[in-house]
Amino acid sequence: AVDPARDTFDAMTGLYGAIQPADSVSLSTRTHGAVFNLEYSPDGSVLTVACEQTEVLLFDPISSKHIKTLSEAHEDCVNNIRFLDNRLFATCSDDTTIALWDLRKLNTKVCTLHGHTSWVKNIEYDTNTRLLVTSGFDGNVIIWDTNRCTEDGCPHKKFFHTRFLMRMRLTPDCSKMLISTSSGYLLILHDLDLNKSLEVGSYPILRARRTTSSSDITSSGSSGPRAVGSPCHQSNSGPLSEKTLSRPSQREGGSPRNSLEVLTPEVPGERDRGNCITSLQLHPKGWATLLRCSSNTDDQEWTCVYEFQEGAPVRPVSPRCSLRLTHCIEEANVGRGYIKELCFSPDGRMISSPHGFGIRLLGFDAHCSELVDCLPREASPLREIRSLYSHNDVVLTTKFSPTHCQIASGCLSGRVSLYQPKF
Repeated sequence: AVDPARDTFDAMTGLYGAIQPADSVSLSTRTHGAVFNLEYSPDGSVLTVACEQTEVLLFDPISSKHIKTLSEAHEDCVNNIRFLDNRLFATCSDDTTIALWDLRKLNTKVCTLHGHTSWVKNIEYDTNTRLLVTSGFDGNVIIWDTNRCTEDGCPHKKFFHTRFLMRMRLTPDCSKMLISTSSGYLLILHDLDLNKSLEVGSYPILRARRTTSSSDITSSGSSGPRAVGSPCHQSNSGPLSEKTLSRPSQREGGSPRNSLEVLTPEVPGERDRGNCITSLQLHPKGWATLLRCSSNTDDQEWTCVYEFQEGAPVRPVSPRCSLRLTHCIEEANVGRGYIKELCFSPDGRMISSPHGFGIRLLGFDAHCSELVDCLPREASPLREIRSLYSHNDVVLTTKFSPTHCQIASGCLSGRVSLYQPKF
């Protein structure tokens, strides 16, 4: 039997092998500044660009033509863009607000959402419940009910709070929420229920521990000094006690909703040093999470892939660690202090990662196999498939088109580059 998906990927691999900096869009830094985020519409017809100087730019990614500039989309840096469907999208900003836009009427916002008290850094959307989820440097994760949206905004509630919050993501099936922090923690809310209000200290805590790359993933080893005192705020506002952390896990089989797991992901060569998890992405099939980590001395950066571990723990007294380090690669730490946003390809076989003044296409092996087909026993290096350089400044963000063989990247000086096959 022939697997059509594999045949299709063979063709796509050939296309990516021929990819070049085919078209580059040069944009004036005098008006919009650095490019912080890129987002394609689900049908691939529009590429949106989040800019440092309050602007959002829209392009036709096929013709590379400029469609529209939202010159005063916000009053401060635009950080992230998220499409809710093919016409509606949301933007968030350092001005603490979120704005909703309609591609059919870009002269005015659909509405502006107020609720955060500091910079809003990323947006997620649950297509099942039509709930918008945002997170910011105030440590809050806020839920917005877009079903009842008016010109004055949407009903909202604070869902979760943690210190040092950097990024928040939902798995594709919205069954888990992952939150990364600048203190090196990765928080996972299992069996996610966004409709259930989480009061401070009301969520069940699973054991805080370090992820591992060894085959013995069920050991009960401590995560070191970080195991006591997580970034999560409790009702007594003190650190997590050992009694709290040793509470047995009920996540497998009849687990409570919104159970919280606190992890300290292993980073090669960084066992005894703090890490800042700056970028967080999810595999499109929900198999793994992709992290960009920097050392506490900011002299190293790593791109790491962690496989989700499912099933009941072997030892009941110690819950199975949900993540296992499978692949990693050291990155060029150029442009210190800036966050570099990486991404998976739509089929999950490739990773596009900012690397100095360009991007690297990375695979799990030299053949760009599926992750499940090449899982190593120990953490293995990601394989560099191709390097693409067309910028004259540090690349901050990159994105695959969901429908075409095209990659976009944006840099600190404001240039957007599009890469597609050339024959």
